[in-house]
Amino acid sequence: MVSGVPGIGKTTLIQKFVYDWVMGKLYQRFAFVFSFRFRDLNRLGKDSLEEMILQQHPYLESQIGIILQDPERLLFIFDGLDESSHQMDFKSSRLTHPKQRTYFSEIVLSLVRQSLLKGCSVLITSRPTRLASVDTSVFQRITDIMGFLHEDRLMFFKNFFENEELSHKVFHYVQENDTLYTFCYIPSYCWIVCTVLSMCFKAQPTNTDQLMESLPKTVTQLFVTFVTNILANHNQNTGDSHTARELLRSIGWMAEYGVMNHIIVFDERYLKSYNVRNDTHLFSSFIMESGQPTNMDYTFLHLTLQEFFAALAYFIDYNANRLQKTLHDAESYNDGRAEILLRFLCGLSDSSTRFLLKSHVGELSVQAARDVITWIQHKITKEQRSDKRNLLNAFYYLHESRNKALVSQCIASNNTDLSEISLSPLDCSVLSSVLQSCIESEEVKLNSCHIRDEGLKKFIPALHSMKRLG
Repeated sequence: MVSGVPGIGKTTLIQKFVYDWVMGKLYQRFAFVFSFRFRDLNRLGKDSLEEMILQQHPYLESQIGIILQDPERLLFIFDGLDESSHQMDFKSSRLTHPKQRTYFSEIVLSLVRQSLLKGCSVLITSRPTRLASVDTSVFQRITDIMGFLHEDRLMFFKNFFENEELSHKVFHYVQENDTLYTFCYIPSYCWIVCTVLSMCFKAQPTNTDQLMESLPKTVTQLFVTFVTNILANHNQNTGDSHTARELLRSIGWMAEYGVMNHIIVFDERYLKSYNVRNDTHLFSSFIMESGQPTNMDYTFLHLTLQEFFAALAYFIDYNANRLQKTLHDAESYNDGRAEILLRFLCGLSDSSTRFLLKSHVGELSVQAARDVITWIQHKITKEQRSDKRNLLNAFYYLHESRNKALVSQCIASNNTDLSEISLSPLDCSVLSSVLQSCIESEEVKLNSCHIRDEGLKKFIPALHSMKRLG
């Protein structure tokens, strides 16, 4: 099992794996490598393993029986478990023969459990959030993709910007913003950060004050800037905020349904259900099409962009009951499906962040912002008495909200106990940023948090705001 957050390179790793095998560089003990995507398997009804293979490789029809007789020389790759429409229970399997017809989930399970083609190798990729609800003890090895180190980020920025001076300026700004810099361990975030900042620096190349004011400070602002630049440069009806608003409303509710139901691949039925018009240039700026004209699939440019649009829908098309239900239900999901959505909701509660979108999509709901802020207040109060991991998540909400008064109200007079949970460098960066917004906090307990050197450095600016550090 290969685990990694969205955009960190799981699919790229698979492609490199197959490429190195084809070129004869690595993994030559395998005679055949069969690679599948769960998003494609979702379309299948009942099939056999033989039929699944022959749908991709029909020229093997006369040889398939012989090929499957030597399982130890076979590798099966299944990319994107988190995209599967079926639940996976790796505790059981029933298939014993490759001609047996059933749903693809049963075939995958039986290959992993080795009741089918005993001795074959299986490689599966997934987001960590999906693995939270899966028994992974059956896997001999679970590998996490860690992402870019400092040198990798620096190289990416140098390669992205042809101008060395501009590359240095942008990278320096990102390094000064701990949250953006730390997020750049994800390659796709690196691309988004570079894309957004290149737009900002080109728009304000000389006026330093205006430039610094326009640069994003949080992840929500990063995606707001990304979307507003597309609306400004790719909307054929420039100045027509109604057209853009209607598109963002419709794709937003479609995105929201996907986030809440583990759906990231959409088809024509979803577009029709949510009244999404796919005949506009703006649509293709946010959503990618794949497949044949009669059987098209649609995915957002990035999963996090889908989560951003899902949050934005609540501010474009405000409904008090719907928002309250989502805020309430999100806490009951133990697989983290709504975590980023909640962060974006909190980020959009900031009026200055919403203002960036106003000229392109019109007014965004102030009442939605008030509802979210009230929810954050209750959330912090509740988690300070109970769950430490949820309390850490609440710090992310505070950070995205950029609401110093709210931070002081929620944190200043209370003890913050995050002891005995592992803190990543990004956790440390967010925690430090929030604590710096407080004039003074009572006590912060961080004992047994297994903080690495990079994380410890991020706490230095926040030390002055703590009365006691435990």
